[in-house]
Amino acid sequence: MKAVKNELIYFATAVMFFTRIPVPFNIPYSSEIMNQSQKYFSWVGLLIGFINAAIFYLSFQLFNLEIAIVLMMISSVLLTGAFHEDGFTDVCDSFGGGYGKEKIMTIMKDSRVGAYGAIGIILLFALKFFSIKELGSIDVIKTSAIIIFAHTSSRFISGTMIYTHQYVTDIDVSKSKPLANKPLDGKSLLISFLAVLIAFSLLPDWRLIPAFVLAYIGKIYLGWYFRKHIGGYTGDCLGTVQQVGEVLLYLGTIIVWKFI
Repeated sequence: MKAVKNELIYFATAVMFFTRIPVPFNIPYSSEIMNQSQKYFSWVGLLIGFINAAIFYLSFQLFNLEIAIVLMMISSVLLTGAFHEDGFTDVCDSFGGGYGKEKIMTIMKDSRVGAYGAIGIILLFALKFFSIKELGSIDVIKTSAIIIFAHTSSRFISGTMIYTHQYVTDIDVSKSKPLANKPLDGKSLLISFLAVLIAFSLLPDWRLIPAFVLAYIGKIYLGWYFRKHIGGYTGDCLGTVQQVGEVLLYLGTIIVWKFI
């Protein structure tokens, strides 16, 4: 029973950390609990994906496709508090406006949004909107399943950065955000990947596999870029990998559907 309770605490910690969904009980906090919660990052993505897909599908019953997508995107931002989007804008600002590790890290922890961040998030949202619109114009039900798969897979892929790259500590440790940054064992990675398999089972189309591979290639490139400039990754880098991975999953699906 204690083991089950611990796993529930780890999952609830992940939900509390990545979403605005209220957790109906007090959760003890420690760096170990935070680190153990990483196995449920993809499960939080599965939960967020289901909610977004439901809002997308139900909204489409009342409005046109474009309005349904915008309502879903609004719900996603409200649901997560724009957690990953904030990381993406910080990365755009810091890598776009900074030169050298110290300058990049200094800009990254600045809460203000600069030109690079504003332009980057607008283009990201536009790409996400038109990608989902392209998919939705083909099949709304399948697109709902793809949304779930994209949210789940992108968070799994982002989480693998913890296993493949070095965490870079903020130069001002007192302002560092809590973050799971220590790789766990293979069993924990399998638990995380299980959520991806569940999402895939909703639309067991082999053509989603190349889209997943494309998203992972995007993670490899971003990991190389981050390592080159700052020596590893930060929490904002993980958010960037998630956002870019989600969009690449949509784009990859479009490419595969178009040519295969």
